[in-house]
Amino acid sequence: MFKNYLKTAWQNLRCHKSYVAINTIGLAVGIAACLLIFLLIQYETSFDDFHTNKERIYRVVAATKTPEGINYSKGSAFPVAEGLRLDYPQLEHAARIYGRRDKQITLLNEPAKGSQKKFKENIFFADVEFFNIFNFPFLEGDAKTALSEPNTVVLTQERAEKYFGDWHTAMGKFIKYDNDQVCKVTGILKNIPANTDFPVHVVLSFKNSRNEDLGTSWVSQDGSLNTFVVLPQNMPAQQFNNDLKDFVKRHTPAEYANQGYLLQPLSDVHYESRFGTYSGRTFSKELITALSLIGLFLLAIACINFINLSTAQAVNRSKEVGIRKVLGSSRRQLVIQFLSETFLITLISVMIAIVMAFIVLPLLNNLLQTPLEMQFGFSLITFLCSTIIVVTFLSGFYPAIVLSGFNPIAVLKSRFAGRSTGGLSMRRALVVFQFTVAQTLIIGTFIVMGQMNFFQNADLGFDKEAIVTVPVANDTARQTKMDALKAEFQQLAGVKNVSLSAFSPMDKAGWDSDFKFDNAAKKSGFQATLKWADVDYFKTYNIQFIAGTPYRPADTVSGFVVNEMMVKKLGFKNPEDIIGKKINFWDGEIVAPITGVVRNFNSNPLKQEMKPIVLGPHKMIYRLFNIKIQPQGAKQTLAAIEGIWSRTYPDFMYEYQFLDDEIATFYKQENQLSQLYKIFAGIAIFISCLGLYGFVSFMAVQRTKEVGIRKVLGASVIHIVYLFSREFTLLIGVAFLIAAPLAYYFMHQWLQHFAYRMNISVGIFLLTILSAEVIAWLTVGYQAVKAAVANPVKSLKME
Repeated sequence: MFKNYLKTAWQNLRCHKSYVAINTIGLAVGIAACLLIFLLIQYETSFDDFHTNKERIYRVVAATKTPEGINYSKGSAFPVAEGLRLDYPQLEHAARIYGRRDKQITLLNEPAKGSQKKFKENIFFADVEFFNIFNFPFLEGDAKTALSEPNTVVLTQERAEKYFGDWHTAMGKFIKYDNDQVCKVTGILKNIPANTDFPVHVVLSFKNSRNEDLGTSWVSQDGSLNTFVVLPQNMPAQQFNNDLKDFVKRHTPAEYANQGYLLQPLSDVHYESRFGTYSGRTFSKELITALSLIGLFLLAIACINFINLSTAQAVNRSKEVGIRKVLGSSRRQLVIQFLSETFLITLISVMIAIVMAFIVLPLLNNLLQTPLEMQFGFSLITFLCSTIIVVTFLSGFYPAIVLSGFNPIAVLKSRFAGRSTGGLSMRRALVVFQFTVAQTLIIGTFIVMGQMNFFQNADLGFDKEAIVTVPVANDTARQTKMDALKAEFQQLAGVKNVSLSAFSPMDKAGWDSDFKFDNAAKKSGFQATLKWADVDYFKTYNIQFIAGTPYRPADTVSGFVVNEMMVKKLGFKNPEDIIGKKINFWDGEIVAPITGVVRNFNSNPLKQEMKPIVLGPHKMIYRLFNIKIQPQGAKQTLAAIEGIWSRTYPDFMYEYQFLDDEIATFYKQENQLSQLYKIFAGIAIFISCLGLYGFVSFMAVQRTKEVGIRKVLGASVIHIVYLFSREFTLLIGVAFLIAAPLAYYFMHQWLQHFAYRMNISVGIFLLTILSAEVIAWLTVGYQAVKAAVANPVKSLKME
């Protein structure tokens, strides 16, 4: 019986090729978009899901109370892990991992021989227990002992092959870290999966003298150092959070009572942007929800096309239904027949959608920098089967009920009239829904693009154009070589200015610290961002003074320059009044007067509020050359800089980065979101207009005689086109009235995530409604004009 339904359905579909084509394309595009969103969400929700004790693994994160609220950081103090092990022996494991960016790895045949190859890598230092907490499989070596000795290193299979050709030969070989520390390879990890926030390709033992020296302060929290614990079975996280309060009181001086720690579940690490990850990428749960809704809405408007086109065909198929009923078909049989047709169209659409997704997937991976794959496992097959079932019933049930419900006597006498719901036909309501979704996405796209343009064009308070940053080499004679190298760079014809600093004005790395002001007994109630830089820093970045002068040239701290926010936070209205006041860092370790005040400049991405900044000279901490070059002849200037640098540091790799490129990476995810919104808005408009085109096509056929009569009575082409278009113009306007407040609300909420944001102007909404109306008119225009110019004699002869 079912086979007969399918055969009959196939014959009916062959007789309505244009109807099938429009429905199939619309459904295929909607399902393909939904499939790609499913693959993306499946990937993003799988991060670090493969660790055995994932439900009991927690990161110990910092929560510092300030007058403005709580500041969160993923970092902790170096002694925290060891302190937790001693104070809470019931913990199964506690371990640290310490990330260092862009460090040099040099290959050695033997410890005493010279270097062969050099690489830049993101390096991690880890306690031996780290690999007991996280299940990164070892191909060689023992997870329990690989990092138990000083100067040992564990590599992934990929890195071992990159360094030594064959990972099987890597065990026992030597590498040199940062041209200073020789380490022996004691373990080979299986390649790290892409869905982890711990890209630990090169892991050194924490047991070395330099890192042990860092582990003495309980109050200095380093954002690059993460502490992880595994709670015992049945211990609630809240219970241990209470224990952490006592832990902080025991080990932290009373004056740091505002500092605290709390547990963050491993399952939340990938979604929490306020803490961040070592991969430098988070994917919020709000974004997952938004993408899921977009996928469902795209699928819904594709289904709406089917419903609209099926009900529009009602007149064409009414006599068929009447004859079937007269010949004995029951309503149940007719419903099954029409659902069979829908099933076939859906099945074909899903197959086309899979092909589309295969073609588009590499482009999506390139855009989002993800390794998405279409593997036909249980979850994907379940998704596709569920989609077929849901789409078949969602698209086919209402048209099947409508078509099967015709009165056979009425339709055979040509007295059929379409159904209405509350005076507004279902088709009109569905068209309004389609264009509401489409226009909401268009408004969202315009606002996201506007925010990205705002970021790109915002005045940061410093000059970022044509500035190159070059890391200082960790040479034994770096202190003497830096000044000589700076002088050589300055003599190049294409170089305007050169300065040395610890950080650029807006840097991924940072240094915040509390302090005492003007001989006060207590520390200030907020922290300042430290920017160690020589006196040429202000000229290089064109940072403007509003009071006082720069500090004098010196190798050690001779004075401080602060920004306007620092003046405001300290309670001064006139910048001149702060000149000469002293700032005391670390209980008298560094004390110097304020010599000048500069205009505010953004040291953080524009997502965050302006921070109080303190600048001072400190040669021992400099790690960057900041070089302002002439845009003309930049290629030759960069080559000359590389030549001088390589001659000075022959044992180190040369690298540079344009500052504006680095700043652009701060908004990488927002730019990706902007591109996705453009794509989804385009798909929504395409599907909606495809349905509109099909609907108008059927309307033109059904109103052929009416158009002929109107033309005989003197109606013009413009009048006929207006006749076809006015209803859709009105419906799109109604959809806009619904979409505008919805889009404003959700995008206003999204913009609240940014400290600096654009204003949502009326122009965005006017552009949206104009775009939607123009696209709709272009879509229906061809069919409307075709109907309007048709010969009225032929139209009136039609049956």
